[in-house]
Amino acid sequence: MIVGIIGGGQLAQMLALAGQPLGIRCLFLDPSADACARSAGELLCGDYADERLLDRLAECAHVVTYEFENVPEASLRYLASRVAVHPGPGALAVARDRWHEKRLFADLSIPTPPFVAVDSRADLDRALGVVGWPAVLKTRTMGYDGKGQRVLRQAADADAAFSALSGTPLILEGFVAFDREVSIIAVRAASGEMRFYPLTENVHRNGVLAQSLARPGDPMTARAEAYARRLLEHLGYVGVLAVEFFQKGDDLLANEMAPRVHNSGHWTIEGAETSQFENHLRAVLGLPLGATHAVAAAGMVNFVGCLPESPAVLAVPGAHLHVYGKEPRPGRKLGHATARAPREAEVLAALSRLRALCDFADGR
Repeated sequence: MIVGIIGGGQLAQMLALAGQPLGIRCLFLDPSADACARSAGELLCGDYADERLLDRLAECAHVVTYEFENVPEASLRYLASRVAVHPGPGALAVARDRWHEKRLFADLSIPTPPFVAVDSRADLDRALGVVGWPAVLKTRTMGYDGKGQRVLRQAADADAAFSALSGTPLILEGFVAFDREVSIIAVRAASGEMRFYPLTENVHRNGVLAQSLARPGDPMTARAEAYARRLLEHLGYVGVLAVEFFQKGDDLLANEMAPRVHNSGHWTIEGAETSQFENHLRAVLGLPLGATHAVAAAGMVNFVGCLPESPAVLAVPGAHLHVYGKEPRPGRKLGHATARAPREAEVLAALSRLRALCDFADGR
């Protein structure tokens, strides 16, 4: 079986590695000749809109999936007329535009911070009157890892923020003084079967995920699962879906969803019975879904902008190192390490040691 993947980054690489024991091969399409996924499968190098390459992908693959939201929707719809594409183009269209995404959350009674579309400087003033202060001005598309957004704390911030982000449709969202950030990783088969991984507690720095900790039995799990279930059913979704939330008191406010495998689910590689990557492949190929329970306490640390020496990582009890093979540069995700242990306290100690090996500040 061959799975075509739009994108050749680390998520595509980890999908391919998860597929190899199952006899699944992956074929990637990416404009970069040095895309890191090339080490795990065949790379078609070219533009995402190149119909010649899209045709080849459709001819070779049993199914096509994607590793990030900024795929041209037209390319995905072109492929969908020739080969099965999961998750479908409709899910991508919603997830790649923050306005459509927030509207869908609202339509499904999934709570969110207040939000207003902004198309002009006058719109921003009106939106601030609705959302209040502080607020976050974001581009509706092409934003990730903290990019394409500005926090507005006082009136003087509005002009600079609008000037920096104007030229593309924007959205203003209320700033949430959250207690913690959490995410739920879910997977749905074409049959409608759904499974959910334990809730994950996340820490971001500079807008980029720094650490994740699996929280089996967390009191907010049922609510997060219920919200994710609404999305999966509404979209007729097939594959892995991640939904990120702000928790404030007893409330969960949806921040965004990702129609793909997700950084906060990396702990599942060593920490769950079936990883998110294997389950995504199972779902899109119509194979039985695997169990999603945690096999031990588990967590993950991202290495951003720097990569520690392998011996230092492997000396940490319970640590497993994943190196992506990218050229280092500030702010770039170069690898991660998971930690697994019988007890959460041991995992937290391991994550602390791992963070100290490559201070996240080096990724500024």
